[in-house]
Amino acid sequence: MATTRIQANGRSAVVGIKEVARQAGVSVGTVSNVLNRPDRVSDDVRARVHAAIDRLGYVRSESARQLRAGRSRMLGLLVLDTGNPFFAALARGTETAAAEAGLGVMVCNSAESVEAEQAYLALFAEQRLRGVLLAPVASRGRPWDALLRSRIPFVIVDRAVAPEEACSVAADDVLGGTLAGRHLLAAGHRRIAYVQGPDHLQQVRDRREGLLRAVEEAGLGADAITDIPAERLDVRAGRDAGARLLGLPTGPTAAFCANDLLALGVMQTAFDAGVRVPEDLAVVGHDDIEFAEASLIPLTSVRHPAGEIGRLAAELLLEEIDPAQPDQPHVHTGIALQPELVVRRSSLPRR
Repeated sequence: MATTRIQANGRSAVVGIKEVARQAGVSVGTVSNVLNRPDRVSDDVRARVHAAIDRLGYVRSESARQLRAGRSRMLGLLVLDTGNPFFAALARGTETAAAEAGLGVMVCNSAESVEAEQAYLALFAEQRLRGVLLAPVASRGRPWDALLRSRIPFVIVDRAVAPEEACSVAADDVLGGTLAGRHLLAAGHRRIAYVQGPDHLQQVRDRREGLLRAVEEAGLGADAITDIPAERLDVRAGRDAGARLLGLPTGPTAAFCANDLLALGVMQTAFDAGVRVPEDLAVVGHDDIEFAEASLIPLTSVRHPAGEIGRLAAELLLEEIDPAQPDQPHVHTGIALQPELVVRRSSLPRR
């Protein structure tokens, strides 16, 4: 354990635990006890060691300590898009639970790339992280195999998986789509656009399935839904999808968007084109991010409890890392949270 200091001549000098021991007039073991087991050392000795540390500017190497112990004090969180406020809220929930256990969280962004996802999972294994929370890119395959090989505990977030695969925490996305569809149908809409994100995301497909269920409940056929593709789940993709939606010869009177960022982009395009929301086009999003209510036209959205997902997932992971009953085999748990529709001005029934 050492730190580098810059001398007056510009050269670097490595300050190690041995130099601290010499300065304090104690053994290396005593310095180690002061740093790691201070209750074993007298007040006078602790004061001398800390005075030497302050004089030398010594900073112990946490990575070296963790390497010797074979256990990191960090959890990994790999999400689809760190620029999405939904995942920012999820990370805050994760950090809250981790901090209570004395752990930190390394947040990484796969940017919806399978290659980036695999690279980060390999990095997590190399760094011997205590555990990993993963929001997978693809709905098929087992991206967590790298973690299994390294025996790193993990929990899947924002996507349900079979209990025999792993622990997972997610909201019911099918129900979320159904709630949005029922709301728009009850407001009198019979032609609904589904502005979707990348089709390889399970959440995108599940939300459309829910919308279809609502349409079928109302006695309508699948042709009541017009699919508007979007390459990404962001505002720019929403603006582009909105332009294509408004260009349809027989346009839908309502749009359900796979997430709130897409919905905000659609509303921006509608505003620029002089299309009134909700009078000419009702819009519903999904996730209920903080910007949904703050939008110029407050956005109706399906509330997706991101912070709760992050907190519960971290708690499941911590239980797997340090089980309450170590002699019992670990049993994976799947938690499904129920979404709710938050109705705002963007989808109020037309007069």
